[in-house]
Amino acid sequence: MPHDDFDTRKFLQSLDALFDRHAADGDIDGFLKDAMADAENAGDLAGLLTVLNEAMGFYRSRARHEENQWIVQRAIELALRLGLEGTEAWATTLINAATAMRAAGRYDQARDLYDQALDTAQRVYPTGDRRLAALHNNRSMLYSETGDSAAAAQELRTALAILESSSVDAGRDVDIAGTCTNLALVLAAAATAGSAQMDEAHDLAQRALDIYRQAGRQDSAHYASTLAGRAQVAFLEGDADGAVAYYERALEHIAATYGEDTDYYRTTAANLQTARQAAARASGADGTTAPAAGDDTAGEPATDSPSSAAEAAADGQTSVPGSAVPSHDAAPRPAAVPMTGMQLSRAYWLQVVRPMLAERYPGYLPRIAAGLVGHGSECYGFDDALSHDHDFGPRVCLWLTADDYAAVGERMQADYEALPRTFDVYGRSVSTPRAQETRRDGVFEIGAFFESVTGWPAAPPADQPAAWLMLDEATLAAATNGKVFADPLGAFSKARQSFKLMPDDVRLSLMSRRLGMLAQAGQYNLPRMLQRGDGAAAWLAVDEFVRAAASYVFLENGPATVGYVPYYKWLFAAWRQLSARLFAKLAEVCGQCERLLQVASAACFGGAGFGEGGRGSAPAVAEATSIVEGICGQVVDRLNADGLSSSTDDFLEWQRPYVEAHIQGGDPCLRSL
Repeated sequence: MPHDDFDTRKFLQSLDALFDRHAADGDIDGFLKDAMADAENAGDLAGLLTVLNEAMGFYRSRARHEENQWIVQRAIELALRLGLEGTEAWATTLINAATAMRAAGRYDQARDLYDQALDTAQRVYPTGDRRLAALHNNRSMLYSETGDSAAAAQELRTALAILESSSVDAGRDVDIAGTCTNLALVLAAAATAGSAQMDEAHDLAQRALDIYRQAGRQDSAHYASTLAGRAQVAFLEGDADGAVAYYERALEHIAATYGEDTDYYRTTAANLQTARQAAARASGADGTTAPAAGDDTAGEPATDSPSSAAEAAADGQTSVPGSAVPSHDAAPRPAAVPMTGMQLSRAYWLQVVRPMLAERYPGYLPRIAAGLVGHGSECYGFDDALSHDHDFGPRVCLWLTADDYAAVGERMQADYEALPRTFDVYGRSVSTPRAQETRRDGVFEIGAFFESVTGWPAAPPADQPAAWLMLDEATLAAATNGKVFADPLGAFSKARQSFKLMPDDVRLSLMSRRLGMLAQAGQYNLPRMLQRGDGAAAWLAVDEFVRAAASYVFLENGPATVGYVPYYKWLFAAWRQLSARLFAKLAEVCGQCERLLQVASAACFGGAGFGEGGRGSAPAVAEATSIVEGICGQVVDRLNADGLSSSTDDFLEWQRPYVEAHIQGGDPCLRSL
């Protein structure tokens, strides 16, 4: 491809041709990297995003997860730079990124990206759009892999309803067949033989096979997955002979379609052997003991071909997820080793709270969101043994819609309070006055919960920048931290995500303000206070500089991606975590600010003749001012790299007009005086 032009259509056609002729991975990899360079050299950023979306699928399918982190980060940054938030292209990019994170085992990041994708997709996809069903299928895989079979099943039921409502012939629709197989596997893995849930799994798995037969699509590559899924259900319901028969058919199909030298074939062959052993044991012909059904695996090959950017949202829609049947672990057993607060909350939810709700509120359980969000070190994931002395113990938040809360909220709260306050070896530690003033667990109406944290039931509208600017970043961090264990309706996650989607004008305005503080506190006042000998004032200047630097780095990396800087106690814990991310922007600044704080004591209070050798505080002063200028220089370089400034002036106050020139809104509060 010429470097002065980039043809997206030709790129996709050429990529499809490479896959069609089963080109070597190295050839595909080289083609993708060349295409990235060509699109970038041509200045075709939309074309570059298409290439990055394709690359995400390719690297994921080849389990090259570490390399894919860079692709994911770059794609999200580029989509934001192109102003695609809230569009179909943004939803597609988020889905691809989330699927890559899920495959890499980065489940928290995957969950957050899927939540953002669902929020966007529900607003921009037409009613009944099958891409929305594909998204719910993908979300179900995440829940399956993290042991939440109930949430996985709910996602698949939602996907199935969308597909059935949009299908012109549900009896021949292979997309419906794929979702039926996935749902059958989720239900069967969590059911007991002979139960109603197992019966439903049996019917769904059989329905999937019937659809392929009626559609005449037994030659489809996905048909093997349907056979393997039917075999897995048979095995789990105790029909070892049936499992053998279906696995044999699946294996024959895999050999013809993919070949025998594949992980797909080897996995299914191992499953067949397990089923044969179980069948032999049941007939008394073999004394061996078959492995537990939950150890069995079946599914599609790990090396599935990536879909095109337009089709990427459909990934997983017609296939058994992953290289194996999803693992549906039982609720965690009581811990033999210390648990974090989040682990304790999840276990308490699964083993104590959820069973109570299933018994007393069966009609509401599919509508209740649960998790741990808000105030408390465990919500940030920063708690340790020292955290157990106050406001610690088994607890969970339950979030209801306004109508549901009005109907059962107070009664459910009373039932929650009646639950055991001790779980495993953990009891409730003493509550601090602050925790007593604002309830941190129990039953909440969704809007009231966020209002108790932020003062707003949902994030302010984008056209109210003054309201956004009044929200403290630490407050926003508390509203968007933690984890959601279940959210069948998606209502809580949607409200939570709204606080992460800070309008870009507001983000730029805050970045400008932080630039002003970095310049004022670090570049101007720190050296002047040191020259005056006012160590206390210089110390405060260092503090202001470090806080502004932390805020700026979080804003630079984007709240939708990394969240917000929390309050001072956990500022550095969160900052170190952000800086450790692959391809984090300004990743070195955190360590440099830590060093600045180390030398600040000598710089501000050393005085003449301080320390061994009597050199005084001069070396510390020189190092502190050098660190400040070095950080400011990095900020300028980043501004230029992001296209937010064309100036190389290293005094950050003079960078503010360049940044504010990118603010689109006319509200005076967005700009400096």
